[in-house]
Amino acid sequence: MLMGKKILLGMTGGIAAYKIPDLVRRLKERGAQIRVVMTNNATQFITPLTLQTVSGFPVHLDFNPETENQINHIELARWADLILIAPATANFIAKLAHGFADDLLSTICLATTAQIAVAPAMNQQMWKAEVTQNNLNLLKKRSFLIFEPADGSQACGETGKGRLLESLQIIELIEIFYTKNTILKGKTVLITAGATREDLDPVRFISNRSSGKMGYAIAQAAQQAGAKVILISGKTNLTPPQFVDFIEVYSAQEMFDAVMKELEELKINIFIGTAAVADYRPIRSENQKIKKNQDIMTIELERTPDILANVAKLSPRPFVVGFAAETQEVEKYALSKLDKKNLDLIAANQVGIPNQGFDSDNNVLQVFWRDGSIELPHAPKSEIAKQLIEIIAKRFLMTF
Repeated sequence: MLMGKKILLGMTGGIAAYKIPDLVRRLKERGAQIRVVMTNNATQFITPLTLQTVSGFPVHLDFNPETENQINHIELARWADLILIAPATANFIAKLAHGFADDLLSTICLATTAQIAVAPAMNQQMWKAEVTQNNLNLLKKRSFLIFEPADGSQACGETGKGRLLESLQIIELIEIFYTKNTILKGKTVLITAGATREDLDPVRFISNRSSGKMGYAIAQAAQQAGAKVILISGKTNLTPPQFVDFIEVYSAQEMFDAVMKELEELKINIFIGTAAVADYRPIRSENQKIKKNQDIMTIELERTPDILANVAKLSPRPFVVGFAAETQEVEKYALSKLDKKNLDLIAANQVGIPNQGFDSDNNVLQVFWRDGSIELPHAPKSEIAKQLIEIIAKRFLMTF
């Protein structure tokens, strides 16, 4: 998959530098061509000779008329298919965000047209700092890839998010970049996922068993197909997919408002409603915990906004895909929902069956449109998601 790919690895000064020789070795094993550029601070943690040995090529250091071609930064900037900064310190991220070019590596980054990926590594408090997050958001707006760090114990003795990803995790993300299908290139896809919650009181709420796994898998598959993806999610225990714009919401009303805001501000080509949105909410949510002082309690409920139906009513509108989780007569109810809500396509599955649907990593889908259907047999949700995105993309291109 990485055979012949030209990857320039830029190493900055952090304790996670000890992981980089292994990363270089594993990239070479997969056939990638590697060139290494080190900042002065990086050489304080590991020697250039080490990386020269594992990469098989001289390591490029800071500008030096005796050892470096005066326009070496331009040559390296043009050579690379991908520039990977690992570990990327908070300081170097700030340089990238604000266009500094005061050493060889930052100058290469400014002079290249190649994709730049940043793998941060720093103290957990530095990672959480507002200025660091602002700098990362600037890079995301410029289409930098951010390989977000892991959560765990750190060299400083603290625990939190900031650990450099392991070599195989970084390689997996690089492979995603190189293998991205372009069937949805240039398109924007808005996806809802997870379950919404409707409060009864400060400690209780109405919700459902949706884990969000199917929606998150679809978001990842759409991103890998070349789309810009916005994922609006209810509360889950999942980590948002890499390279996806993520918005967390709580209730059906919050999800409705977030969806409409994105549709108003952006040109959304495809809307995929995988979220299990509460159909009803309590008319009144109590400010204090409801006490157990009666044998029977009646709770009045009211309808929540129908997100799918409202999106489908828009003019102009995106290509609208719905989901139906049913316990019986799947085809009957799915086709009824397709027609009633004026959807372009609907994916339906039967829940309550072991090893598929809610909470499971696997699924089975029946996909319907006006004049056709297809069944996606039992498989991991990640694979089902890829197949579904291909179907959606083909139907979208035929319709719009």
